[in-house]
Amino acid sequence: MRIAQIAPLYESVPPKLYGGTERVVAHLSDALVRRGHEVVLFASGDSRTDARLVACRKTALRLDEHLSWDIPAHLSMLAEVRKHAASFDILHFHLDCFHLPLFADMVDRTLTTVHGRQDIADLRSLHRHFPGYPLVSISSSQRQPLPHLRWVRTIHHGYPKSQYAFSPEAKGGYLAFLGRIAPEKGVDRAIAIAHQAGLPLRIAAKIDVADRDYCDVHIAPLLNAPGIEFIGEIAEAQKSEFLGNALGLLFPISWPEPFGLVMIEAMACGTPVIAFNCGSVPEVIRDGINGFVVETVEEACKAVMALKTLDRAGIRADFENRFSVEVMAQGYEVAYRSVLGLADGVNRLRERQVSTASRAAVHSAPKETRDKVPPAARVTG
Repeated sequence: MRIAQIAPLYESVPPKLYGGTERVVAHLSDALVRRGHEVVLFASGDSRTDARLVACRKTALRLDEHLSWDIPAHLSMLAEVRKHAASFDILHFHLDCFHLPLFADMVDRTLTTVHGRQDIADLRSLHRHFPGYPLVSISSSQRQPLPHLRWVRTIHHGYPKSQYAFSPEAKGGYLAFLGRIAPEKGVDRAIAIAHQAGLPLRIAAKIDVADRDYCDVHIAPLLNAPGIEFIGEIAEAQKSEFLGNALGLLFPISWPEPFGLVMIEAMACGTPVIAFNCGSVPEVIRDGINGFVVETVEEACKAVMALKTLDRAGIRADFENRFSVEVMAQGYEVAYRSVLGLADGVNRLRERQVSTASRAAVHSAPKETRDKVPPAARVTG
């Protein structure tokens, strides 16, 4: 298939530091190329990909030192996508809702992966105007606020098996927290769990501008406690060591997490996860197998004592079986075919029959005739 991947412009693809959606788009695009598809990635110019890159602005927004504005940046990118839309079998959007008003006339050649939380009243109002878009959820729980929309599939995120090194033992003897410092991420609860369990806690976390005041008031005073080490934001290359040497990853969230990439990053290293029962957690964590699902700080402390009973090799195997990039790419191939197979009904069927007949005529013609046919006419899909 000829596939357009349209990524957000907030981070490069993949991100240089923190960033989830853009990292998933990077892995998916490369996997689809390996599987023989023609993939064009619309993203920031500092992206790296095996697909063909269409740079829609020079630098990703978050690390751009110049004055920038996300709305015109994304609208400009979408104008570029629309200009080339006829070149693709399917347009795969990762923008949540920016594109909805602009592609309503070609809905049945689009697929939208919804990466964010959906329990927002404005989203319900918006989708009333655009109910026909085919959507992919990244967890089943993510759909619950808007169950009436056109959900095609749930496809969990996936990573390359080579992305993270497996650690058969936790050499560091500490608990880990990886993510953002924000109220819903629960770093304060992670500190309380480590303190009650009598174990050191290493915190590798990004601080957004919007969360700076929260961090200064509520979290900074806790970082001075014995055994607490704040590392700051780390790059992708540092995660294997950071996660692999940990006894366990603490994921004490208090919001409807759509997926939670850090959980599968830890699993890829063989590191078990202690996660609070919110959002996608029960879909990712198999209690007593790759970690523990808990409700309170007290339950989390008991789970810490049981971390060493879990088989780290089994945790790595669970990651490979359920959350590899191959599994994710296969899921999206099915979703693409589902959308295209339903689109336009009889008209599309007729177009395919004509296209099939044309291809058959080309392939049955003498070689000297086939060589004169433009390459685009020889694409088999």
